[in-house]
Amino acid sequence: MLPFLQNKSMHSSPAAPRKYLCRTNRKIGLCTLTVLLLITCVNGAGAKPTAAASQPTKPTDSSSVTFQTANNTKNAEVTKKYQLPKGKGFVYLDEVIPNAVYDLRYYTGDNFIGERIDGYNGPFAIITLRAARALKKVNDDLESQGYRLKIIDAYRPQKAVNHFARWSKDPQDTRMKEHFYPDVDKKNLFKQGYLSSKSGHSRGSTVDLTMVYKKTGEEVDMGSRVDFLGPISAHGAKGLTKAQRAARYILKTAMVKQGFQPYSKEWWHYTLKDEPYPSTYFDFDVE
Repeated sequence: MLPFLQNKSMHSSPAAPRKYLCRTNRKIGLCTLTVLLLITCVNGAGAKPTAAASQPTKPTDSSSVTFQTANNTKNAEVTKKYQLPKGKGFVYLDEVIPNAVYDLRYYTGDNFIGERIDGYNGPFAIITLRAARALKKVNDDLESQGYRLKIIDAYRPQKAVNHFARWSKDPQDTRMKEHFYPDVDKKNLFKQGYLSSKSGHSRGSTVDLTMVYKKTGEEVDMGSRVDFLGPISAHGAKGLTKAQRAARYILKTAMVKQGFQPYSKEWWHYTLKDEPYPSTYFDFDVE
């Protein structure tokens, strides 16, 4: 071989195998990566989903309410019918204040009559939008102080008020006297202002409520339970402890601040001063 050819061969021949090996290595690497990706996809498709994946979080549904009966024996679920009077501005309060507590006792039977009241076909608090917005501000105020609202009653059909009147005329039915009106003669409940043939609740902007502690959900001691018909339930009643007076004051201050008028004989009863229907008494069912 000529010297110049020999030198060229000596320097160029090793480069060809190296270039070939690089191309080969790249091909092998790409093939390996493809195989690994295929294995991962196959394993992922065949693997069982985790608990979190197999149990997706259900969206919050405010159209139904699960409640416990008065004797705590069973749970039941009732769905809203959304048949509120058209164009009147009524709303379901829990859709405006979802973080308040709701205990609609005229539906459950935990009340001074001891049974479900006429017109209460569901455990829902219905109220005018104007009152609902004001109550939302009350709840926000109380939450900043460590409390939340607990709603006992809001809009009340006229047929429910009529139920109260029929019951008051039955002297034999005193099954709930010990719990709700131990010191008042049943026949005098209307005369003494605890019951009325026309209720502000039927106008849609009156509410019965109390407070719970935000952290525990436990009711605040107000000196008497909601719907206890007796002197102890009046604003400024004698015989209250310092803590009970303070609790009533906190609730009253928050309510009055947002335009609600208290009722002197019942610490839990408030009516929006600027109510949209001051002389209209509705009778549609709570459902």
